[in-house]
Amino acid sequence: MSNNVLKIDTKQELEKITSFLTKTFAKQNISKAVIGISGGIDSATSFALLTKVLKPENIIVVHMYYFESKFLEMEKLILEKKVPKKNIHLISIKDSVDTVIKLQDITDSEEDKVRIGNISARMRMIILYDLAKKYNALVCGTENKSENLLGYFTRFGDQASDVEPIEHLYKTQVFELARYLGIPETIINQPPTAGLWQGQTDEGQFGFTYQEADQVLYMHFEDGQSLKEIEKRGYTNAKKILQWHKNNLFKHQTPYTIK
Repeated sequence: MSNNVLKIDTKQELEKITSFLTKTFAKQNISKAVIGISGGIDSATSFALLTKVLKPENIIVVHMYYFESKFLEMEKLILEKKVPKKNIHLISIKDSVDTVIKLQDITDSEEDKVRIGNISARMRMIILYDLAKKYNALVCGTENKSENLLGYFTRFGDQASDVEPIEHLYKTQVFELARYLGIPETIINQPPTAGLWQGQTDEGQFGFTYQEADQVLYMHFEDGQSLKEIEKRGYTNAKKILQWHKNNLFKHQTPYTIK
């Protein structure tokens, strides 16, 4: 399958997203946004999109880290966009996360890594929503379509948001848009990671690349092709990719309620 089907008209895409964001903030009668910045391409792109529709002084940037901060390159971009330094919050979540780990008697074992990662993601969201309350702002999410379909998010953690500017774009499409927006290559080329534990990367955890995942997900969900049809095209990880979606489908179905 050609990569061309995932190509986007970046100029048109930018216009569509900025129109969506402008209407959303106007409808809510809110002029400020709080965004969590990891230092990677998704948050950098989402931030850059916010700068197209909000005044710099109305954007509150929060970098929340458990390990060492990797904010230097992002800070340059943020300051270039004239966001005031007082709007930039660098917060270590280590003490608060470690407190929960101790209370829950969580070990440093391989099995508990996901639990610790979930605690970290939810701790970040507590901070973001508290700041949103403080500044009367919307929380801007940074999820892309690939993560959404794969269920690669923490419920009530990095998945929680008020507005999502890039959730309709596959990861490889976010790369296109990022370059169009002038995001530095030093940020674009960083291995995608949720920063959930030391050395963790998205693709290392998946066992497949976003490049392959996007092709498979597009063929299955956009074109309606079956697993067998996709495998015939030479996508050897197709079953694993679609299994990720299936295993995490429950995240889209909770809470369970009486209809």
